[in-house]
Amino acid sequence: MAKQLDYQTMVAVFSRFQAIEPAPQGELFHTNAYTLLVAVALSAQATDAGVNKATRALFASVDTPQKLLDLGEEALTEAIKTIGLFRTKARNVMKMARILVDDFGDEVPSSRAALQSLPGVGRKTANVVLNIWFHMPAQAVDTHIFRIGNRTGICPGRDVDAVERAIEDNVPAEFQLHAHHWLILHGRYICVARKPKCGICPIRDLCPYEDKTI
Repeated sequence: MAKQLDYQTMVAVFSRFQAIEPAPQGELFHTNAYTLLVAVALSAQATDAGVNKATRALFASVDTPQKLLDLGEEALTEAIKTIGLFRTKARNVMKMARILVDDFGDEVPSSRAALQSLPGVGRKTANVVLNIWFHMPAQAVDTHIFRIGNRTGICPGRDVDAVERAIEDNVPAEFQLHAHHWLILHGRYICVARKPKCGICPIRDLCPYEDKTI
């Protein structure tokens, strides 16, 4: 685990990320808060590309909890059968739709506690929805962020909760809204798990990682 970078280095790191991608976007296809929530729930242990392949046709006609209830679990299961754990996910998404209709007026709530009360919605999923749709500086820590946070010293921590706190405590306020997007993209395409692409890394001179692949 690398030591936490100092404030000035953090400013330099995120200034470079911002210069490259001023307004990063999530890669899950969605049309509104509800389809985003469903897409994120379906993405657990699956790739964004795989989820998008299954949901584009689904979301063309199903974009509210009530419409999903009208569709039914059997049809939903068939629509998402290419996604890992699709049967369990279909059951959870159907239960989620029922609760949203009955308890939240067919709308997606904008609080973390309310989101996490829904079946299949953990803290990471809630944070993604809060960040992308409601524009809150919530930090969703996935495997990419956990890896590079500890490798680079941007947000080190022994577990995902500690990494989330490290982002909240150490990333300068002006970068908080997009921080997790920049980190995910950096981990997904440059600071990859087995052989990081240090030769094209925009922050390699700021990174303390000892085994650079240059």
